[in-house]
Amino acid sequence: MGHRIAIIGAGAVGCYAGAYMAQAGEDVTFVDMWPEHVETMRREGLRISHLRDVPEFTTPVTAVHLTELQAVARRPFDIAFICVKSYDTAWATMMIQQYLSPGGFVVSLQNCMNEETIAGIVGWGRTLGAIASSITVELCEPGHVRRASGKGGAAHTVYRVGEVHGRITDRATEVGRLTALSDSTTVTNNLWGERWSKLVANGMGNGMSACTGLISKDILLDDTLRHFTARLGAEAIRVGQALGYALEEILHFDPEIIARAGEGDAEAQKLYDAQRIAEAQKGGGAHRPSMGQDMVKGRRTEIEFINGFIVEKAAPLGIATPANAALTEIVKRVERGELQPDPRHILELRLN
Repeated sequence: MGHRIAIIGAGAVGCYAGAYMAQAGEDVTFVDMWPEHVETMRREGLRISHLRDVPEFTTPVTAVHLTELQAVARRPFDIAFICVKSYDTAWATMMIQQYLSPGGFVVSLQNCMNEETIAGIVGWGRTLGAIASSITVELCEPGHVRRASGKGGAAHTVYRVGEVHGRITDRATEVGRLTALSDSTTVTNNLWGERWSKLVANGMGNGMSACTGLISKDILLDDTLRHFTARLGAEAIRVGQALGYALEEILHFDPEIIARAGEGDAEAQKLYDAQRIAEAQKGGGAHRPSMGQDMVKGRRTEIEFINGFIVEKAAPLGIATPANAALTEIVKRVERGELQPDPRHILELRLN
């Protein structure tokens, strides 16, 4: 008998990965809090489309509203993917904990670093991490996830799966097999380095879209905004290095290139500018990052769990993070309705 799988939070990433699992015949249950989305999946299945190169498909799925979970969990789940926003991690983990099989475990398939929160509820021995890198997916309407690209494939490894202790285990390999049904996957012995590297990438792009109202491409093609993204990245990279993480490639750069570019090194800045402008001119970044999507939809953002988290971790280390602190505060003000999204929030920002 195969594993019984739960997707807790049937948003863009959870639905994208889970749809391929369901299509392959895996026993998957999608659990979500949006009634219209749940009803559409039940009635019409889950539809997956791509901007290019990949045929659209719709697959039948089992979907339940979170209030119905107790009715379908008579046979416990072996693997629970937590795919909610970071601020919902604790309650979602608490909810699914009682429906895990004796050997069941929880996988954080989320932005940010939520493994510690999950482990605080189910224990470190039942906690794994999975990172979706540059996946560019959006839940564009009930029952429909659209990806603003083709597949990552050999050109870019999308999923990185790992144990918190760094050893390669059978269960990590199994989670890797499941994510690989939708795109390229590696099982890593460097979960924390991968996590922080993804945090850096998110910190460079998500909040910028949320506070300016721009898509990634337009941010990259503006000199001031692009240079500010490098400064955000530089601060975050220095914090990660001080914490002892072995950072991986970030946005197809050696982390040191981004760090030195953000710190004003002319040669590094030249390399950073050339690659990021070329990326935008080739059509990269023609999408709105998840935090920008949240702002458009009037939802709470994850700014405190990304840029705010970087600031929080920097403080005890004595590392200054003025760019990340300023962006965090701007996004929070836009979120509260005190400001409207506008590039001027960054263009007119004055930092030492």
